[in-house]
Amino acid sequence: MSRSGLVVLGTRGSKLALVQANACAEGLRATGLDVEIRVIKTTSEQQPDTPLRVIDRRDVFTRQLDEALIAGEIDLAVHSLKDVPTELPEGIVLAAISERHDPSDALVSDGGWDLDDLPEGAVVATSSLRRRAQILHRRPDLEIVEIRGNVDTRVRKMRDGAADALLLARAGLERLGLGRDVPHTVLGPQTMLPAVGQGSLGVATLADHPLRGEIRAALNHEPSELAAHAERALLNELEGGCRVPVGALALARGGEIRLHGLVASTDGALLYREDAVGEEPEEVGRRLARVLLGRGAGAILDEIREVRS
Repeated sequence: MSRSGLVVLGTRGSKLALVQANACAEGLRATGLDVEIRVIKTTSEQQPDTPLRVIDRRDVFTRQLDEALIAGEIDLAVHSLKDVPTELPEGIVLAAISERHDPSDALVSDGGWDLDDLPEGAVVATSSLRRRAQILHRRPDLEIVEIRGNVDTRVRKMRDGAADALLLARAGLERLGLGRDVPHTVLGPQTMLPAVGQGSLGVATLADHPLRGEIRAALNHEPSELAAHAERALLNELEGGCRVPVGALALARGGEIRLHGLVASTDGALLYREDAVGEEPEEVGRRLARVLLGRGAGAILDEIREVRS
């Protein structure tokens, strides 16, 4: 800790990141800890106009926060779990995973369109290869364009004419209190599988931090953690990063993990989707990954790696 009794929580500086950080800070304060929030600018904010596929770093949202943890400048870092690479820097662990909000994606448009209601050839904005692939698989007539910025910025860009519709995580809209103010349609998992960990927060600390246990006790939600472990094991076995067209959704209930996963080509032409059930999250995730690779997903991922190299 930076000084006696004070716990320093690191976060990105976007409005959504601060809302998430404050929620975690309140949970820690309820246990009697004195928490200070410190904003740290990450690669994504240092290059706000560069498409994520061009930056092409797995730690684009986390690197500087990881460095601050290792340097002892902060005690914990709060991330959207979907942004956290499956392989963490040595010495850093996910001490807690928060209770998951709705993991669904949302299709935002002033017309409140559903995916099937979008006019032919409509322009849809997203920086996610996963969203791009799944929406093109169902609606190959649509035009997909890149978009960057925080939630408010992306909604404003859409309304200024950059696109007819916009894809966002529903959890982000709800956490910002925009669920009623921004017209949107929820895309359930049958339409679009979410990103690995979408809807949960990941709380990172050093493995040997003296407050790791207290942080976990205050913030961890076990069913969400089990689901996240299954999804992250799937992603790690497939590719290991978060810049690939992979969707996953796990549910932990009654000692059983049920995991849905998919890999799609970036143009949406190919999509492989399978399910797996078991008791041990990591085993379920790895097993489902091998099934998807056996179906042909490996060729998609190999092609993406070849293009990037």
